Amino acid sequence: MNNTSYTTDVAAWSIEQARLIRSGQFDKLDLEHIAEEIEDVGKSEQRELASRLAVLFAHLLKWEFQADFRGSSWSATIREQKRQVIFHLDDVPSLRTKLDDARWMEMVWGRAKTFASKETGIGFDKFPESCPWAIAEVLESAWLPA
Repeated sequence: MNNTSYTTDVAAWSIEQARLIRSGQFDKLDLEHIAEEIEDVGKSEQRELASRLAVLFAHLLKWEFQADFRGSSWSATIREQKRQVIFHLDDVPSLRTKLDDARWMEMVWGRAKTFASKETGIGFDKFPESCPWAIAEVLESAWLPA
């Protein structure tokens, strides 16, 4: 059976497409939508990395700008986010190029500033315009802003 629509039920469609591939029925594949889904996998991986980095940067901003509130939960969150970012980069090594992409990092930094501003009440414009830390130091396990 090859009549599940991508737009009607993507989950059923994906199962059907996998079955067609496994049975060698390549002429029945929905190639355009398969290509879109493959591209979306990469975008999803980028979003995951961006999200983890934004949370990490936000907590580092909170650490630096609210020294009186530093505590074990903040340091635990920072350590965990570092571990998750490193794990993600190890799992999807091609994403390392995103760390050198100034436009992408600017977007991540902006999200981090927004999170930190909302969580601290500190104005968005009070945080540095761009990330003041080298990504290599940020990902060192024991590193924290001064």
